[in-house]
Amino acid sequence: MAQSPTARKAHNNYLLIILDSCRYDSFVRARPKVMRSLGKLEKRWSYASWTSPSHYNLLMGLLPHTNPKHVYASEYYKHDILRYNERLGADDISFRSLVPRLNLPTFLKDSLGYKTHAMVSLPVLNPKTPLNTGFDSYRLMEKHNDMRAMVHELRFSEEQPTFYILNVGETHYPYALPHEPPDEWPRISGVHGVFKHLDDEVVGGKLLKKKDKFFDDKKLAELHARQIKTVKYIDNVVEEMFDLLPKNTYVTITADHGELFGEDGYFGHGPICHEKVFEVPFVEGKLR
Repeated sequence: MAQSPTARKAHNNYLLIILDSCRYDSFVRARPKVMRSLGKLEKRWSYASWTSPSHYNLLMGLLPHTNPKHVYASEYYKHDILRYNERLGADDISFRSLVPRLNLPTFLKDSLGYKTHAMVSLPVLNPKTPLNTGFDSYRLMEKHNDMRAMVHELRFSEEQPTFYILNVGETHYPYALPHEPPDEWPRISGVHGVFKHLDDEVVGGKLLKKKDKFFDDKKLAELHARQIKTVKYIDNVVEEMFDLLPKNTYVTITADHGELFGEDGYFGHGPICHEKVFEVPFVEGKLR
């Protein structure tokens, strides 16, 4: 497919880093110096409360929103997409650029000549899902909580700009660092390894009447502290990554959704409608 004239003007590499399940106040309390050095930290809101639908929006080019008042949604989408001119180093990108596919990787690859790659941590985003559209490579990582392994796999073309989306899993339950032994992780049925164990308690098409005891306040506070700890760890990995990135690289760091740690009786994310599951951090800027 012939590239549009815009392809000659787009020259930034672009990294979209998604800290899975990282809610806004966890990010703030971690005080990450490196990630915040990109630009102004914003509180934004996810379009969805769990991983798959949120990533569908992200891959449409719709990043977490500012929750604006007295604004038509269509107008907000137009202005949001215009920000890609800054991110990509272009000047002719608008909402109509993504029509009819409404898929950012496809647009970047076919219209702007980008190499497009994804590395994901969560199995619900695996390469067999419809999310794997428009990518030159799309990989489910061997471990769900090892951003450093992703950094070691980053490759940038000298002939054309490169786009990566990195779905980072350390901030997702059980909020475990890569060196932490699995037998020390907190456990609750149906949260970690959700697909692998979802049917373990189904017999003859009926769900056994077994219910896990809900975490108490002390345990919930410990879990929140674990997520904060992972953000601090990731900040060190991002520092290593920044040293490796080529010039003219624009980076956006955000989350797909937030997380509940006992507020109003909720834990986790998914079938939850609560402000804390929609609040996410958002920071972006250009390196060198």
